[in-house]
Amino acid sequence: MANGEGPGQTPSATKRRNLLAGRLGALSDGVFAIAVTLLILDIAVPGHAKSAHGLLNSVTRLWPSYLAYVVSFSTIGAVWLGHSAITEYLERIDGGFIRLNLLVLLLVSFLPLPTRLFASYIGNNGPERVAATIYGACLFLTLALLLILWRYSVRERLVRPDAGDEEIQLLTRRLTPGLFAYVALIVVGLWIPVVAVGGYLAIALYYIFPFKHPYIIALPRRRQRRPRA
Repeated sequence: MANGEGPGQTPSATKRRNLLAGRLGALSDGVFAIAVTLLILDIAVPGHAKSAHGLLNSVTRLWPSYLAYVVSFSTIGAVWLGHSAITEYLERIDGGFIRLNLLVLLLVSFLPLPTRLFASYIGNNGPERVAATIYGACLFLTLALLLILWRYSVRERLVRPDAGDEEIQLLTRRLTPGLFAYVALIVVGLWIPVVAVGGYLAIALYYIFPFKHPYIIALPRRRQRRPRA
């Protein structure tokens, strides 16, 4: 966020703006943190086992929960990286941005539910397909809203003036490809749910790990700001 005062802005207005931006960031990070914490709380500890072999079997049978946990954790991590990149590019925020940001947080905080739903019904034929479809739709909507948040920031000129057009277009491209992949995987999930969920994990890892690829989300470098005239 900008630390300097814009034209026609008093020190008190700048202070209020910075305070609002700080509260927005604190709320967002808090929701992300709580969401990833709730994911692990949904994995139940196996009941009392009479032998080491029995305990190992009980732990192994929880693999659907482990898979769903890793996919959701990775997706939330990827969304957090994208959200961080967006906020690093901002000069200011407005009411529309705040409301769109709340919608992103709404979906992030909702993800533990479809995660548990998929983990509970995997292997149950028809219900598994429904659970995988709901799961994929929630992941798709979360990433779609993140892209909308960024496009809104660009359209309303909330982005820092020192951010070049190339940087803006690059972040837009980084946030876009996963949407098409999610749509394809949701269709795949109607027949092979586990493959679709594996694809959701691949999308998340695609955004998280620093492979040599132009679409990987990375935090932008803050440029030295020139003093305003």
